[in-house]
Amino acid sequence: MRLLLTSNGISNQSIQNALVELLGKPIAESNALFIPTAIYPFAFGARYAWNPISGNTQSPFCNLGWKSIGLLELTALPSIQKEIWMQAVLETDALLVWGGDPIYLSYWLRESGLADLLPSLLQKMVYVGVSAGSIAASTTFAETYSRPRGGNGTPLSSENVVFVTAQEEEISMNLITAHGAGLVDFAIIPHLDNKQHVSASITNAEKWAAKISVPVYAIDDQTAIKVVDGVVEVVSEGHWKLFTP
Repeated sequence: MRLLLTSNGISNQSIQNALVELLGKPIAESNALFIPTAIYPFAFGARYAWNPISGNTQSPFCNLGWKSIGLLELTALPSIQKEIWMQAVLETDALLVWGGDPIYLSYWLRESGLADLLPSLLQKMVYVGVSAGSIAASTTFAETYSRPRGGNGTPLSSENVVFVTAQEEEISMNLITAHGAGLVDFAIIPHLDNKQHVSASITNAEKWAAKISVPVYAIDDQTAIKVVDGVVEVVSEGHWKLFTP
């Protein structure tokens, strides 16, 4: 299987080079499908789903110059004949999986039937995740919530954890553990030390990772995890840390 799990998209040349290497050909000769599903549980989710399509993001993703790009909406797939949507999937070179709520995304990856197909599909195509799109690739992961959202499936566990913000203010968050798509046997904490993600400091990441029974990569927005047939390589122009159980 081939995966490129990013925090914030194709944010530097090293990550873009890794993507081209995984594709085995230039981006301009590659077809892509964009999956926005994870963003919908958030307020203004429809607007945020449009941003990567229009190029209104910090890092390029949909607008990297793909030969063709389409939209694959997981929540619609159960109502469509599989033969119809599978044709588009089989013709793609990259699945671009956007961020948002990883538990909601994991639920729909399974409910749509795509998760069961990914191990065989990823022999010829590349899974490219951003934030929740990367988190949900894991067998087991955890995510923080100020309050759980509805319609996310059934989490494995939930507990209250106190984190400290960059302003040294304590915040109480729900740390929810859940099953992902099972594509990799480690977990990811994205947006390390990004001030817009108040719980993702290195100190909080260590506390967070201690609640997960698998290795955990905490990565910043200039880092990605490249996986080829189980072999893991960190691609970074920033900083990251691996926590082991």
